[in-house]
Amino acid sequence: MAIYLPELDPAQLSFPPVEQALEQPDGLLAMGGDLSVDRLALAYRSGIFPWFSEGDPLLWWSPAVRAVFPPASLRFNRTLRKQWQRGGLRLTLNHAFTDVVQGCAAPRKNQPQTWILPAMQQAYQRLHQQGHAHSIEVWQENKLVGGLYGVVVGGLFCGESMFNRVTDAAKFALLALQQHLRHYAPGWIDCQMPNPFLLQLGAEAISRPHYLQLLQQQATINSPTGHWQPKLLSLQRD
Repeated sequence: MAIYLPELDPAQLSFPPVEQALEQPDGLLAMGGDLSVDRLALAYRSGIFPWFSEGDPLLWWSPAVRAVFPPASLRFNRTLRKQWQRGGLRLTLNHAFTDVVQGCAAPRKNQPQTWILPAMQQAYQRLHQQGHAHSIEVWQENKLVGGLYGVVVGGLFCGESMFNRVTDAAKFALLALQQHLRHYAPGWIDCQMPNPFLLQLGAEAISRPHYLQLLQQQATINSPTGHWQPKLLSLQRD
């Protein structure tokens, strides 16, 4: 069966209402447009994100169900504290954004192909340069062994991707992110779509209307000056 998708005009900065997203495939909303900073910023403020593979057109999504980490859902428990102490790890904020994106884009054991194509990498680098996108890095000695990146909308962090090169590196990055957010916001993290790994960590599946309500609330929160400047991060016991 043929699928009709609205095609975005690169010269016009707008999206269809998210309620028009398809049920199958879940959340597919539109195609085309561009990956400009202004369009991406509008997309995230509207509950929309880009996701496409090599050879596909530029596709935009707003799934019926979203995965989010509620405030205080990530805990620096005893098991993680032991792993942290054994690993000799350290955490930084915005020290190596490009390297984190490339780490997320690298082939994985069960995922030889990536959706983080060169055009996407360049687009998020531009977002980072304008203060919209941020990374958390996990280091072992002087080697990058894990991290995550995403886009901030007020008090909400919209996670894009994360990677591990040592056990639990991505968990430490998520935990550091939520603790960092809590300096000025409740600590919500958007993970886009649920999967078993995220749900096991404590993410919750919420409906699109619930997510849009959360997004609207968090978008009004302003971060303090300098909050996302490059710095060392530490993990605090709960």
